[in-house]
Amino acid sequence: MPQIARRLFVLPPELEGAARNWLELGERTPRAARYASSVVLLRDSPTGLETWLGYRPGSSPLGVVAFPGGSLDPSDDDPVGWLGPTPQHWAEQMGTDDVGLARRHVVGAIRELFEETGVLLAGPDASSTVEANSTVDWMRAREAVAAQEKSFTEMLSKRGLSLRTDLLKPLVNWLSPDFAHARFNTRYFAATVPVNQQPSILGSKGVWGRWVTAAEAIALRDTSALGDEIGQENTVGLKLGQLLVPGSEIMLEKMANANGCIAYLSYKRKAHVYQAKLVDEGGILMLEVEAARTVAGEPQRER
Repeated sequence: MPQIARRLFVLPPELEGAARNWLELGERTPRAARYASSVVLLRDSPTGLETWLGYRPGSSPLGVVAFPGGSLDPSDDDPVGWLGPTPQHWAEQMGTDDVGLARRHVVGAIRELFEETGVLLAGPDASSTVEANSTVDWMRAREAVAAQEKSFTEMLSKRGLSLRTDLLKPLVNWLSPDFAHARFNTRYFAATVPVNQQPSILGSKGVWGRWVTAAEAIALRDTSALGDEIGQENTVGLKLGQLLVPGSEIMLEKMANANGCIAYLSYKRKAHVYQAKLVDEGGILMLEVEAARTVAGEPQRER
């Protein structure tokens, strides 16, 4: 088994108030966590594994900079064409007995990825996917789904498309810290971009998004290079750890050390819930995570 390490992460600025209140008022019942799904898009490049990161306006439990994702929607329960592993199989992979919830996470993951990047893991049959997703028509469809003017499942049905659930790979499950005001119980998945598709930011809401080389992002983690590039009031001058939640930073580390997409995706991960805990380190509030010392995949620990 991998060695377990106690990892400390910087407390993001937007969580400082909630963290201090939690300590001053005494621990109490955490706010309910909303279920969410997030997709780590991957591609190989000459400089190493790349992933798509985007800026999230407002305050998100996924971080100021994050992989595409968001909270599950009631429409994620609606009937939809389904190709690939069954909801029962997904429940087993995700370590849950709730098949309905596992199904919602998968639908929500593919929907959020479509809304935020335009990448659509769907096709008319089990051997093909949508192509040329960068047209004005597809952007209109993304806007309509994002604004909840039309449900994702309706959009798919109208176009005769079914979800290609075989194109997703389960990664890890992260729970927001107990003290946070807005909390997510997030299932992370991984996917590569289908042939003849390219990610792009959403026309109405997108501020910044691009392919980031994981090794480069980690090498520059102690600088404000990424935050300065994004150029927003809550990113300029901030280091990587102040922009990302610990789960995202750990995943970036693993990608930086992985030998390409296939190696990263083929690593065997155990179903387990990870959560950062608030700790006081000599008067400085930080987030503590128990993670495995391994470069092959996601953090794991003995149960």
